Amino acid sequence: MACCTGGPSGYATPKDAVRNAPPEQLLYVVAVSPDGTKPDYLAVVDADRTSATYSQVIHRAPVPNLGDELHHSGWNACASCYGDASRSRKYLVLPGLKSGRVYGFDVLTDPRKPKLEKIVEPEEIQAKTGLSHLHTAHCLASGEIMLSALGDAEGNAKGGFVLLDSDTFEVKGTWNKETTEYGYDFWYQPYHDVLVSTAWGAPKEFFKGFNPANVPTEYGDQLYFWSWKEKTLQQKVSLGPDGLIPLEVRFLHDPWKAHGFVGAALSSNVIGLKKVVNGDTRWAHSVVIRQPWAKVEGWVLPELPPLITDILVSVDDRFLYFSNWLRGDLVQYDISDPDHPKFVSRVWLGGVIRKGGPVKVLEGLPEDTPEQPEIPKVKGKEIQGGPQMLQLSLDGKRLYVTTSLFAPWDAQFYPDLAQKGAQLLQVDVDTENGGLTLNTDFLVDFGDEPGGPFLAHEIRYPGGDASSDIWVVETDPEYKAKIAAEQ
Repeated sequence: MACCTGGPSGYATPKDAVRNAPPEQLLYVVAVSPDGTKPDYLAVVDADRTSATYSQVIHRAPVPNLGDELHHSGWNACASCYGDASRSRKYLVLPGLKSGRVYGFDVLTDPRKPKLEKIVEPEEIQAKTGLSHLHTAHCLASGEIMLSALGDAEGNAKGGFVLLDSDTFEVKGTWNKETTEYGYDFWYQPYHDVLVSTAWGAPKEFFKGFNPANVPTEYGDQLYFWSWKEKTLQQKVSLGPDGLIPLEVRFLHDPWKAHGFVGAALSSNVIGLKKVVNGDTRWAHSVVIRQPWAKVEGWVLPELPPLITDILVSVDDRFLYFSNWLRGDLVQYDISDPDHPKFVSRVWLGGVIRKGGPVKVLEGLPEDTPEQPEIPKVKGKEIQGGPQMLQLSLDGKRLYVTTSLFAPWDAQFYPDLAQKGAQLLQVDVDTENGGLTLNTDFLVDFGDEPGGPFLAHEIRYPGGDASSDIWVVETDPEYKAKIAAEQ
C-alpha cells in the first residue's frame, strides 16, 4: 500500500527522489516560546534563491495553547505508502513534547499558508493509551500515524507508540503490546521485520534541566529492537558508557539494506546497527565513530562532551551527518562502507568552545582543528547556541541547521539563546568530493520574529525530506524481480 503519487509529493525509491526532486522552495520550521508564555507556531520560510523573500519567514501559523513545547514533526502520509491515490501528504503532524497534545496542519491546500485543522487533546490520548510526552511522528503504509511517547501523564519514564488515523486523527490505541523503560525516537523497516527505538529519559527529570548526577537513574542507554510483524520486543541492548542517552536513529534509505545508525548524545559516539542472520536473526551494534570529550577550563565541568543531538543520512546513502551541539561542529562522514565510516568534512557553527569565549580547551580538539575555532558571523550576526536539528535537500546539496535543542536545556547551556532566539542556517554540500560550506547569504533569526525571541527546531519540506520518509521494498519497480532473485 502506498500514499504519495510522485512529483513533489513523493517518490517510489530513494534513487527516484535524488534524481527527480526539484529544489525545495519552502521550509516548515517549528518555533517554540522559550518560557511558554506565548503560543508555539509553525513558521514557513522561503528557500527559493530567486525569490525576493528568500531566507525570510513568510507565514506564521500559531497553535491555540501555551506550553506545548513543539519539538519534532512528521507526516500523515509519506514514502511508505507511495502509489495509493487515496492518500496524500496533506497534514504536517506536530506533537507536543511537554503537553502530549497533537496538532495537524493542512499544508496541501495552500502550502505557503498552512492551516491548523486537527487537534488531539492529551486527555484523550492518555485515556486510550496511558502515554504522553510525544516525540517522533512517522506515517505508516496502513493509513496510520505512529508517534513515540516518552512518559505517562505524571512525567514518569514510559516508552510506547500511539496510533492515530491519518485522515481523521482518531486515537486508535497503541502499536506496542508492551512498554519499555524509556522512549524517544524510532525507525522501522518492514522488509527486515524491525522497528528500532531509543531512550532519552524521564520527562519529569529532563524538563528540570540536565543534572549529570542523575544519568544512572533517570536517563537511558538502551536500544529496543521490535518485530514489525508481531509488534513485540525481541531484543533489548544496554549500550553502557559508549552509548549514554541514545537519541536519533536513522537507517539507510535503501529499504533492501539492513544498516542503521544511532547518535548517543552524552557519550557522543555514533553506534552502527546491522542485521546478523545465523540460524536466527539478531541486530548487532558497535561504535563506528568515537569522539573524545574535551578537557576544558571555564565550564561547569572539567570535561565537555561534544553532545551529538541529531544525525542524518543523505537520501543516496552516501553521507552521514551529525551535529555536536555543545562543541559546536557539524560533521560529514562517508558511509559507502557503513561498517567503517570515513571522516570527510566539518564546519563550525557556534558552540561553547568558540574562540574568544569563556571556555578554554586544554585537550581534546578534533585532529583537523588545531586551535579553538573562530565562528563566522552570518549577515553580521553572531550564531547563537550550536548546530542542532538537521535537514538535507533530497538531492543532498543543501543542509539546513537550527541551533536550539530544547527550551530548558537551551536556557541552561546557552542563556543567550533563550534571550536572543535561535537561528536557521544553511550549509552547502559538495556532493562530488564531500565538503561543507556555510552559506552566508542565508539566515533566519528567530530573535527578530514578532513577539520574539523564539527557538527554532525541526525542519520539513512540503515534498518530503531525508528524515521523515521511510521507503519500503514494495514500492520499488524491481520488487518482484528482486524477491524472485532472493528465492
